[in-house]
Amino acid sequence: MNHVLVWFRRDLRLADNPALLAALDEGHIPVPIYIHDEPQGSWSQGAASAWWLHHSLVALMQSLVQRGSELLIFRGDADQIIHKLLQKHDITAVYWNRCYEPEAIARDSAIKDSLQKEGVECRSFNASLLTEPWNHLKKDGTPYRVFTPFWKTLSSGIDLTFPPGPPDQLRAFSRSLQKESLAIEDLDLLPGIPWDEGFRNSWRPGEEGARQQLECFVEELLIDYPEGRDIPGTPGTSRLSPHLHFGMVTEAMHENNTAGVIKSGEAFLRELGWREFSYHLLYHFPHTPCEPLNERFAAFPWRKDFQEDLASWQRGQTGIPIVDAGMRELWVTGWMHNRVRMIVASLLTKNLLIPWQEGARWFWDTLVDADLANNTQGWQWTAGCGADAAPYFRIFNPVLQGERFDPEGDYVRKWVPELKDVPSKWIHRPWVAPLETLADASVALGDNYPNPIIDLAASRRRALDCWDRLRQRGKQHSS
Repeated sequence: MNHVLVWFRRDLRLADNPALLAALDEGHIPVPIYIHDEPQGSWSQGAASAWWLHHSLVALMQSLVQRGSELLIFRGDADQIIHKLLQKHDITAVYWNRCYEPEAIARDSAIKDSLQKEGVECRSFNASLLTEPWNHLKKDGTPYRVFTPFWKTLSSGIDLTFPPGPPDQLRAFSRSLQKESLAIEDLDLLPGIPWDEGFRNSWRPGEEGARQQLECFVEELLIDYPEGRDIPGTPGTSRLSPHLHFGMVTEAMHENNTAGVIKSGEAFLRELGWREFSYHLLYHFPHTPCEPLNERFAAFPWRKDFQEDLASWQRGQTGIPIVDAGMRELWVTGWMHNRVRMIVASLLTKNLLIPWQEGARWFWDTLVDADLANNTQGWQWTAGCGADAAPYFRIFNPVLQGERFDPEGDYVRKWVPELKDVPSKWIHRPWVAPLETLADASVALGDNYPNPIIDLAASRRRALDCWDRLRQRGKQHSS
């Protein structure tokens, strides 16, 4: 029987893993490997994602060992490591599941070309998307830039059947290969300073944790998802995003014939559709992680003296309660409610006029679900410079958003305990509360909780003026 390398990347699961299943179906002995080959520069792996990756690799190793195999760990240039393994051992092929970031595509294409020229079988599979980005195009052959028609055509062909489970047993591979492996700890993915207590209390990385989270969501939360997903103070979202990013669960859904669940499932599938759309955009517009898709925004007059305000935003010390709650939730748990992500991003880009790239970089380092496609699309959407973006003149008012989606202040009270005794009427705008009310709640603005770092109304007008000047400039250029 032939030994085949099965290169795990962001498909850290055994169930419904096309590369692994292909090796088994063809009668090969799979040699599972993981190569820590991270790009350097702006998008090298953030600290929160590294924490998640470590524990996911541990979980994957345990699953493989239980089935008679194991995961070989390497660090360095993937091309060199794969060729070294082929030269030293009797391995006939390399299988992997595709990644779609620009750097990963370039790397994988070079490796595949090299292996095929040397006569080594090399096969790649789709394990993370509903469709390949290069297959789903408009009738004229160009990529979509608007979500609704993209999703209308894609969703018509979705198969909701449950995916195949993990193999019961795996054949052990040659022991000589085991000598090549590092330990997972050698990758140095965990923090040197133990800041991850909140992560450990919030998450269970790994395939089993993903399965439990999916079952909890489908059985307990899905029916109320269309409304519950917008309420940050309640567990109304799926919390599957890090599991999806690291490939511990597929996008398949349980089948259920209840009309309410089907309707709710459609709302959830539409959110998955935004994920698909994000990857579609990243593939066809690979410059967008650093540059706006809407070229007009290259000339937008972002502030240059923003470091102090950026630091206040990062620390959750803006004086805007729901923004501070979101930024603190992010720091403690590595995750933030999606509604709040839009609110904090709007404040940064539109009220504070800080470049969206600064927010994208902070999210990249602090989110356990940091995903280049989703992160790019989300920030460009909020900033108004991406595909199907929120118009620049649509500026989230964080006070009104808080009062609408956190009316009793439950979310704010949890993450901004300085305000826990402020009455609900004032909790989203404590700076206008009567002084005696604040005193009764033991709040001293400017002392134990900051005054707002920005005037929301004045900064909104400033943002609209900037947008109007950019729009007028575009008209002059076009004429």
